[in-house]
Amino acid sequence: MNKNNNFDFLRFLFALLVVISHSYPLSGNDESSQWIYQVTQGQIVLARIGLSGFFVISGFFIYRSLQRSESLFSYFKKRFLRIFPGLFVVLLLSVLLIPFVYEGQFPLTKNESYFTYLPNNLLLYNFQGVVNGVFNANPYHAINGSLWTIRYEFSLYIALSLLYFFRKSKKVQKGLLSLCFLGLIILNNFFLTRFSGSSIFGMLGFEILDLGTFFVGGSLLATFNFEKIKNKWILFIAFLALLISIYFQFYNAIKHVILPVIILLLGFATLPFFNNFGKIGDMSYGIYIYSFPVQQALVYYYKLDVYQLMFFSIIISITLGYLSWHLIEKKALAYKNKPIFNVKYFNK
Repeated sequence: MNKNNNFDFLRFLFALLVVISHSYPLSGNDESSQWIYQVTQGQIVLARIGLSGFFVISGFFIYRSLQRSESLFSYFKKRFLRIFPGLFVVLLLSVLLIPFVYEGQFPLTKNESYFTYLPNNLLLYNFQGVVNGVFNANPYHAINGSLWTIRYEFSLYIALSLLYFFRKSKKVQKGLLSLCFLGLIILNNFFLTRFSGSSIFGMLGFEILDLGTFFVGGSLLATFNFEKIKNKWILFIAFLALLISIYFQFYNAIKHVILPVIILLLGFATLPFFNNFGKIGDMSYGIYIYSFPVQQALVYYYKLDVYQLMFFSIIISITLGYLSWHLIEKKALAYKNKPIFNVKYFNK
């Protein structure tokens, strides 16, 4: 696939949308005060657009990664190297810096939640947002509230890996993804209230359906070689349908169909400046995992209003995202095609 695309910029943009959106509740303002929430009459918040975009793009490219992988071990090694090195470093730095903002009644050495913070979050499925005695005076007490999505992402990696057993038949893969996508659309539109309150491994039914549908939508479009579609009229019609759905307030009914099409068409469009954005590195993951604790620290020390918090946290998060990519993530990914030890599991 031609790497001359706009996805590095789109991921960067989606990460910033999450930072901007979090600035409202973390500074003590209601999320409904976002201009896009008001304009769309409560249908859209910026963070959900950012997350939707992340999962669509991830679904598309993770499916392609699975197709290229020589084995399931190779596939999961690449997924591990993409997620865990950066995650471990941000968790370790958080643990090292917690003593500077700790205001608990007991010594930190006797605080059990302090010692469980890193392992719980590194294991993904026992997400721990709070360390008792940290950020108690902030509107929100979580140290890194962004990390909750990573378990959903990794779970979708696992689910998608089942297609590896049908790797010799793209028609079967396309059929399975089509059935899965159709089923998720039906569940989202007709049975959401029944499943939204349920949970599995700490993951809420609503989020599984919402984020999972975007991910599967991206994967499904990958089976149709969607990057070859360059028709601007399709993008125009999709945008028009999006605007109409917002105006007549049925956006939530069609968002899982419309947004993947728009996001991928924009990603593969010929836009010279944005095509070259990736030359500075993929900062999006670093921005995403560092921005929340940065914002919490800024609120703790300086009591910033929403726009001040937005401005300073964006600058700091971009800087940390850049450093995270070049010092941690990029170096870790250099090992994705290097043998750790000889494993040929499912390689035949």
